[in-house]
Amino acid sequence: MAGHNKWSKVKRLKAVTDSRRGKVFSRLARDITLAAKAGGGNPDGNARLRTLVLKAREANMPADNVDRAVKKGTGELPGVVYEEITYEAYGPDGVAFIVKATTDNKQRAAKDVRAAFARWGGNLASSGAVAFQFLHAGQFLVARGRTDEETLMGLALEAGADDFLASEQGFEIRCDPHAFDKVSHALERAGIRPEIAEIAYIPVNTVPVKDAAHADALERLHEALDEIDDVQQVFSNEEAGA
Repeated sequence: MAGHNKWSKVKRLKAVTDSRRGKVFSRLARDITLAAKAGGGNPDGNARLRTLVLKAREANMPADNVDRAVKKGTGELPGVVYEEITYEAYGPDGVAFIVKATTDNKQRAAKDVRAAFARWGGNLASSGAVAFQFLHAGQFLVARGRTDEETLMGLALEAGADDFLASEQGFEIRCDPHAFDKVSHALERAGIRPEIAEIAYIPVNTVPVKDAAHADALERLHEALDEIDDVQQVFSNEEAGA
C-alpha cells in the first residue's frame, strides 16, 4: 500500500515516470514558492528552500522552473496566491489520514479530497479528530551506506534531534519542527543527503488491515489522493505490510 510506510515512500519518490513528471514539478514549484515566501529566496539562509531545491534537482526539474517558483514567492514575478490546508479524515477500517494540500482554491481542494474519501469508504473528520494519533515532527530518512550509524547519531543529536532509529533499510532522525532547519543544515554540512527530509505526521500507533476488500480500497484511496493536483502530502496509519 502507498503512504503507510516510511521506506516505501522512498521507493515511490524514486519511481517517478515521465507521465507523472509534470505533476511532480508542479508540486515542487508550489512548495518552493511557499518556502521562498516564508523564508526568503536565498537557499543559503532558508533551509526549507534549500531542501526543496535539492529535491527539484534530483527530479531533474529545469532550473528555470525552480528560479520562477522562487521569484513568485519573493514577489519578483506575479503569481497565484497559494494557501496551505490540512485535512483530517478516516478511511476504511478506521485508518486515520492527514492530508496536506497547497491550493489557490480552497473550495475546489476540499471538494476533491472529500470526493476521494467518499468514493473509497472514508470521510473527512473535524479538526483535531485525527491529529492526536500522529507525531508532528521533522523526519529525515538516511539510507545505509551514506554514513555509519554512530557518526550520524552523534551529528543528529548535537544538531537538536529528539530521536534516532535504525532499521535494515537505514536510519530515521526525528526532531521538533522548529529544529528542522538546524538538523537539515548539519546533515548538509557533513555531506549527508537524506532520502526523505520533511515535516511529517508520523503514526503513534498503526492499524492492521486484514480484510482484503478494505486493503484494496485503501490502496485505491491513496492513488486517488495522489491524483489530486492540490494534494502535496498524505500520511496514514495503516500497518505496514497490511
